[in-house]
Amino acid sequence: MDRIKTVAFVGLGAVGASYLSRISENIPTGGIRVIASGGRASRIRAGICVNGKKYFFPVSEPDESNVADLVIFAVKNYHLAEAMSDARNQIGPETIIMSMLNGITSEGLIAETYGEDRVLFSIVMGLDATREEDRTVYSSLGAIQFGEAVNKEGAYSRNVLLVKEFFERAGVPYEIHEDMKRSLWRKFMLNAGVNQTSAVLRCPYGTIQKVPEARAVVRAAMEEARLIALKEGAALTEEDIAHALAALDGLSPGGKTSMCQDVEARRKTEADTFGGALAELGNKHGVSVSVNETLFRLIKAIEAAYAYMQ
Repeated sequence: MDRIKTVAFVGLGAVGASYLSRISENIPTGGIRVIASGGRASRIRAGICVNGKKYFFPVSEPDESNVADLVIFAVKNYHLAEAMSDARNQIGPETIIMSMLNGITSEGLIAETYGEDRVLFSIVMGLDATREEDRTVYSSLGAIQFGEAVNKEGAYSRNVLLVKEFFERAGVPYEIHEDMKRSLWRKFMLNAGVNQTSAVLRCPYGTIQKVPEARAVVRAAMEEARLIALKEGAALTEEDIAHALAALDGLSPGGKTSMCQDVEARRKTEADTFGGALAELGNKHGVSVSVNETLFRLIKAIEAAYAYMQ
């Protein structure tokens, strides 16, 4: 493969729809597709609205043999196993795989199934997309940070160079970070604080930007995640917390985290990916993560209460 000609997305929520809409503006329709079946496939074929424009993305059913050069997973963590199974006929010997999932585990799980050599680390930073039914709205695409675990400028791997060239051609903002494990943990730290707090308070970014009490909870949860990161080999510092909060302050005040959107729509959340995972790691390393455990329990209680809400 001398360049990426075809990209397949698995998952078309706020993240997937935002980036695929941008890609479709610059890459011919024959070079893009969404892997979906059943009701999801029908909804996508009926059109997905992004920033007021309706997009009709080609759909490829899971049982179709239709190998793509690049496969991007953009689902919730609890749908990853199903997504990997759905993508099996789209992944060939040279297919590059990227995961835009929250958390710190998806790349490892995908590598166990499809091989470590084809999986690139990736995270989305600065996207402020909001989704309601088949409509997605965003004001900032942010950037996709991606790469191998370690990336030296001037010595990028073949897969990194191929994705870099594709993103440039597709008009997708990106960054290649030297230490992607550290970047992954920094995003995880931010999400542990912001996603969980916003879900409990059911508030937009503006509340956390302006209300000191809400911001203090976010910072406390982030600090616990930072201490766990140190135990896991990712050397995060207080500067990383300051950097993460600065990134938060740059988001649209009216935007909402995916977890807040899930709670408001009474959907299952990714609480297990954040507070749940940190509780397990806290036990493993003997580190107190009481703030994250409390946020986790509150979110699980909110989920359990859905059945009793009018």
